[in-house]
This record gives sequence, C-alpha cells and structure tokens, in this order.
Amino acid sequence: MPQETAVYTHGHHESVLRSHTWRTAANSAAYLVGSLKPHMRILDIGCGPGTITADLAALVPDGHVTGVDHAPGILDRARATAAERGLDNVEFAVADVHALDYPDDSFCVVHAHQVLQHVGDPVRALSEMRRVCAPGGIVAARDADYSAMTWYPKSPVMDDWLDLYRRVARANGGEPDAGSRLKSWALAAGFDDVTAGASTWCYSSPQERAWWSGLWADRTVASGYAGLAVEGGHADAGELRAFADGWREWGEREDGWFAVLHGEILCRK
Repeated sequence: MPQETAVYTHGHHESVLRSHTWRTAANSAAYLVGSLKPHMRILDIGCGPGTITADLAALVPDGHVTGVDHAPGILDRARATAAERGLDNVEFAVADVHALDYPDDSFCVVHAHQVLQHVGDPVRALSEMRRVCAPGGIVAARDADYSAMTWYPKSPVMDDWLDLYRRVARANGGEPDAGSRLKSWALAAGFDDVTAGASTWCYSSPQERAWWSGLWADRTVASGYAGLAVEGGHADAGELRAFADGWREWGEREDGWFAVLHGEILCRK
C-alpha cells in the first residue's frame, strides 16, 4: 500500500494544538458550510484534535462524519472533543490520504483543511478523495500559502523565519505554498468542475497578536518543526531563539498586523 512520503512539519506540540483547537467550521471552512445538508455523510481528512470535525457533525445532524488522521495519538483528543459536545454522529480512525480504506462513492463530502501542504503527493491525495466521494458530491480543500503571508511592521528576522520555514517544509516533502496550487492539483487529479477562491486569517488586536506571536515563538523553539530544522541542518538553536524573539517583538507592536492567505477549492464530482 502506498504511504505518505512527507513528514508532518509541525508535529503535535502544545504550541501547535493551541492553534489547531482554535479552528472552527466558521473560521476555517466557511467556503464549504453553505453547501452542507443535514443528511450528508462527510469524511474529514487530517482532523487533528477534531474541532472542525465536531462542527461539521453538528451541521449534519441527520448524517454522519468520519474524522481521520495519519497520527494515531491525536485521535483521543478528537474523540474527547466530540464527547464534550455530546455528538453521536461522528467517529474517528487512522488513515493515509494516499490510500483511503473506504469503498468508492462512500461520502457526500470529503474535506481537508491544511492537509495537502503536508502530503507527499497532493494530486494522488486528491484523486483518492475524488474516488471515495459519491457522484454529485463535493471534495473541499483549504490550505495556507506561506509565500503570501504578510505582516507589518516589516522585520528582517521575520523574513528569515519565513524563508527557514519554507525550506524545512520542502525538505520534509511538503509544499508550504499549497494554497495557490490547489486548483492546479485538482485539475490534475481529474476534476473538471472546480470552484477556486481565497480567504484570510488576520491578527491585529492586542489579544490576537499575543496569541499568534506566542504560539509561533514557542513552535519555533519547542515543536517538531524546531527539531526538524536543527536535525536537517537548516538552523541551529541560537538562530531559532532569535526567530522566536522576532515573533515576540512583532507581537508587542501596537501597530502589528499579520495576514494568512488561504486557497480554497470546491470540486464537484
């Protein structure tokens, strides 16, 4: 069976889960929500701690949601999320998006948020998502595009942080600028009805700046990404500390502003 060839750059350190558990259907899948019907069966790929998955389950009360992730350890957190919300129409399992263990035409919607940037073969992944999607169904994907991230005030340290992140992600087999490539990958995967769009996350208030800068500062020195950066020879511990300091300095700026551009696709089968 084919296996994912990319390494998940972020890992599941607390600083990573701090952002993952913030994600909701409203702030991360709004482009899809309007297409959902109460009876739908949904496959949520790369579900992580399950916050988006649980929101999707609440939106299809007469349907069912299956959340899958390549990392078994995070699924207990996802199950706890669903249990806390009293949801009984959701389940979780381990899966490889390159070789999904589901029959053809199994789901009305197949969804992936911030997944395709981390996989070894995004076209193959989308082909598998297409295979398990029923005729008339939707394959939906949303990914950030790191090349389009922008912030103010400008900072050479932050510029160097972004360059490092993109190098580490590509060395791990991923594509950090996935957002702008989603439509191209979908067409290559065999879709001929693709609606492409974009949306942003933006952090500017004092609370938003403190949260966003803090989690990235911590992620830069303590997460799986930090370990991979050092082990791969891309940076040393001192450089990572300097990048973390740059993040915190940006977060303390009253005029600080940061935007993350995401590409989005809705593919009709």
